[in-house]
Amino acid sequence: MPLNRRRFIRSLLATATLGMARPLLGAPPIRFGITGVMLNDRLGFLNDWAAWLGARLGRPVVFVQRARYREILDLLLRTQLDLAWICGYPYVQHQDVLKLIAVPSFQGQPLYRAYVIAAAEDSVQSFEELAGRRFAWSDPDSNSGYLYPRSYLASLGYAPDRFFRRTFFTWGHRRSIIAVAEGLAEGAAVDGYVWETLARRDPALTGQTRIILRSPLFGFPPIVAAPNLPETDQTRLREILIGQAGDATGRALLAELNLDGFVTAEPALFADIAVMARQLGLGR
Repeated sequence: MPLNRRRFIRSLLATATLGMARPLLGAPPIRFGITGVMLNDRLGFLNDWAAWLGARLGRPVVFVQRARYREILDLLLRTQLDLAWICGYPYVQHQDVLKLIAVPSFQGQPLYRAYVIAAAEDSVQSFEELAGRRFAWSDPDSNSGYLYPRSYLASLGYAPDRFFRRTFFTWGHRRSIIAVAEGLAEGAAVDGYVWETLARRDPALTGQTRIILRSPLFGFPPIVAAPNLPETDQTRLREILIGQAGDATGRALLAELNLDGFVTAEPALFADIAVMARQLGLGR
């Protein structure tokens, strides 16, 4: 985040939190897990967002970062986290116990796409032309970075594990983009939101890649609560997140995330992801 933008947000925070519910001394924090679903190289931003959330909640908010989706999911299921921003794929696998709090709105709707990318200078024009090449998956629990591209290949009659010459996990969508840009992989499957957000922040990086396939729209990676989080806390957190776009400081923070805001949603938003998982024998 540019320094002047950060100073602007912090000046708004200093003003906006006057008269708000201050986090209580000794009150247990809300532990908020994040993964590669969001761009997680934004430590200053996370501190600002935690301060904004905590001032409204009346409790400290602590962000917990892990590189792998599975690590955050395991902490959430063991109730060592209260809240997490996860992918739609692990959500549909555990929606019987995880509580859907809110879904980000991106470009006017709570939806996003998976992108398959290749190097900008490569002659490849389609996903199918990546046969026999090196390919980067982002995470085995990612819809856009693993489930969807495997489902796409299977729908064409290809065995995903035999289609490429070599595959590897990067454990992050940004890392997958870097892998293609630097020639470590000739193709990758990434979160379209992450690619589009990086295109605004680091066009020199995304400019070294080219989108060769866009998926259908899927439910945007949701924010969910642990099984034991009290309903009163779930309701309050939902209200705060959905109201964020109506607050000047909240909007500035959302702009740094390249999001419009947060909205309510039903589990049916992720039905297409659940269908793909079942068809590949990966769902419940």
